[in-house]
Amino acid sequence: MQEILLSIKLALKNLRSNIGRSILSLLGIVIGVAAVIIVLSLGAGLKSFVIGQVESFGTDIFNVEVKVPKTKHTSSQNVGGMVGGTQITTLKIKDAEEIARHPNIRAWYGGIMSQQLVNYRDKNKQTILMGLTAGVVEADEKTQVEAGRMYTEEEDRGLEQLAVLGSDVKESFFGLENAVGKTIKIKGQTYKVVGVLKKRGMTGFFNFDNTIYIPMRTLQKKIMGIDHIQFAIFRLKDTAKTELTILEATDIVRKEHDIKNSDDDDFAITSIVQAKEIVGKVLSVINILLLSLTSISLLVGGVGIMNVMYVAVTERTYEIGLRKSVGAEKGDILKQFLFEAIFLTVMGGFLGVVIGFILSQVAGYFAGRAGFFIQFQITLFSVLLSAGFSAGVGVLFGYWPARRASRLTPMEALRKE
Repeated sequence: MQEILLSIKLALKNLRSNIGRSILSLLGIVIGVAAVIIVLSLGAGLKSFVIGQVESFGTDIFNVEVKVPKTKHTSSQNVGGMVGGTQITTLKIKDAEEIARHPNIRAWYGGIMSQQLVNYRDKNKQTILMGLTAGVVEADEKTQVEAGRMYTEEEDRGLEQLAVLGSDVKESFFGLENAVGKTIKIKGQTYKVVGVLKKRGMTGFFNFDNTIYIPMRTLQKKIMGIDHIQFAIFRLKDTAKTELTILEATDIVRKEHDIKNSDDDDFAITSIVQAKEIVGKVLSVINILLLSLTSISLLVGGVGIMNVMYVAVTERTYEIGLRKSVGAEKGDILKQFLFEAIFLTVMGGFLGVVIGFILSQVAGYFAGRAGFFIQFQITLFSVLLSAGFSAGVGVLFGYWPARRASRLTPMEALRKE
């Protein structure tokens, strides 16, 4: 024990005598540990935020949406095809109406989205149009009318030119004035404002307050010139029968589309539970990838410590020889230099955890200011992982210089002075 304490004292004395070099060698470890802490807290916070946003739609719903045939719903081929402009026009409102007849469906709505220039007097605004069936109020609990009313199913079928404004759109066009009863122009056509929605805020990265709801068939026929929909949302009566209901809904759509082979499906049905699992897996993979990248900085810091230790061994060759000539063993020299490397990495790990915590809180503050209420939580796992990894780096990269120092003979060391 006395020999270990002596090695620790000598290691600390040497680090204090070369404070500038010690600080520079710390930087790589501090940056690496802070990066690991930030990435892990960001990953945990983002995962919690996204899953919370998914759950905000309700845990008792499933959705039907278009998909590129012969691809998996979550595959890069399907995503790439949809982003690349592949148009799937086979999903119709009739498909949604057939599913809605299922005894376990409580409420539903179908829809399609577009983006158009909207005018009110001399004000222009590029706005997202949500063409939805009237059932959206019943199926989506967060769609609540603050002033006026929602259009009816009869008005949707009659292609009425009506609009229900999101709160941000209403404020942009009308300010504090009453918007209900006034008219706006969408693509040069006159639409009567019949309602204003309550403020909903951001869901995920989509701002519902910056949208205008219009009858789905009106958007189809009078603005976009199409007859298909992009999605349909269904609310269940009994969530215990979710899987069975989805299977039966799948059979209904396949029958409507005359699909015999599941590989030819041009639609996908996903429940909120499945969506949460998909999101969780995707974010976990991204988190691992980012963690791997940030860990490189720890390895770079370890290489820096190894270089510093090699320089220390070269500078103190005479000291090593002198200690060996008065009876110091290989193990004593090894422990002294190894402790120096470990102290550097442990100190760097501690400072990295503190800085990572501070930066995580700062990032959470600015995310909240931007409207994304993400909590960047520092978990015990992230602290242990980063601190353990930094200590491991110290042992790994400090061992070889320490080993080299311990293997010098007294004659060889004294001769170099």
